[in-house]
Amino acid sequence: MAMNADLPLVLFDPHPRRREMLFDEAMWARLAALARIVAHDGEGRIPDTVLDRHIGEAALVIGQTDLPSDRLAHAAKLRAVINVEGNFLPNVDYAGCFARGIQVLTIAPAFALPVAEMALALALDLARGVTAADRAFREGREKFGLSGNDGTYLLTDSTIGMIGFGNLGRALLPLLQPFRPRVKVYDPWLPDGYLRDFGVVPAPLDEVLSTSQTVFVLAGVTTDNQAMIGARELALLADGAAIVLISRAGVVDWQAFTAAVASGRIRAATDVFPVEPVAADDPVRENLNLLLSAHRAGGMRPIFRKIGEMVIDDAELILKGLPPVRLQAARAETVGRMRSMPGREYTKEETR
Repeated sequence: MAMNADLPLVLFDPHPRRREMLFDEAMWARLAALARIVAHDGEGRIPDTVLDRHIGEAALVIGQTDLPSDRLAHAAKLRAVINVEGNFLPNVDYAGCFARGIQVLTIAPAFALPVAEMALALALDLARGVTAADRAFREGREKFGLSGNDGTYLLTDSTIGMIGFGNLGRALLPLLQPFRPRVKVYDPWLPDGYLRDFGVVPAPLDEVLSTSQTVFVLAGVTTDNQAMIGARELALLADGAAIVLISRAGVVDWQAFTAAVASGRIRAATDVFPVEPVAADDPVRENLNLLLSAHRAGGMRPIFRKIGEMVIDDAELILKGLPPVRLQAARAETVGRMRSMPGREYTKEETR
């Protein structure tokens, strides 16, 4: 089908996502009605030859495409970059985008609720010993009633700590409220008054760690917080306290974290790891005190389709000259501090 030359041009470069993860046929048709689409949905990113041929006409780039300053200089019609990978990687001249009024948007808000639900599930498992009790039962070591609840505790009326209060923290808070907890939050990028408006207690990191029965690590990795939770910080946790690592592994000193959990003094769960996939012989697999999840908290098929919907909604607004409302804009003050790892590419078999 011939493309309408009067429509704006969209470069579609979804790596490490794939088109079928994000869009069903109706959604793709909706995007095609808005714009001429130059799509790359093969291995890796869009080839440089294709990108350079079309970048001068592109109104939108959908993807975490390489946009250094020299390439951006040729993008005369570019209005926005919609990053469907989720992490702001250092392959874009963000300063150049901001200087020219090119919006850089991310789909990160879509993952907040599913990851928050998983964080709550992991916390409940740690508090009530669900996985540990299942393992003991299968091995013939089960204990019934009171004796089977040694070391367990209720989330209800407990003190809960959050490290970071971005999209994920704000999604998790309503899920916790039925437990009537006292919630303490450490987030140095947010003022105390802003946190109090959510009904939480702003607190220093040491206080959050030392006074919380359950601690959720929700912060992304930045230049300011890499490995900020080390042996000293972990020692502040009370005996039997639980820590749920659900955002990025780089926020903790991984060796100190796994050692503290292996000691049995604290309990922990993680959905993220320093290197993914985790090696088959990695000792973390033998750490039975650590509840493991293979970075699957947000990766649900309905969520990827929601991302597609969000992308098209905001693309349509941008092409109409209106501000986007569903995606999150990169901020000039913070985007250069982000240090999260890029996501892995999914195979076609995984996306079917």
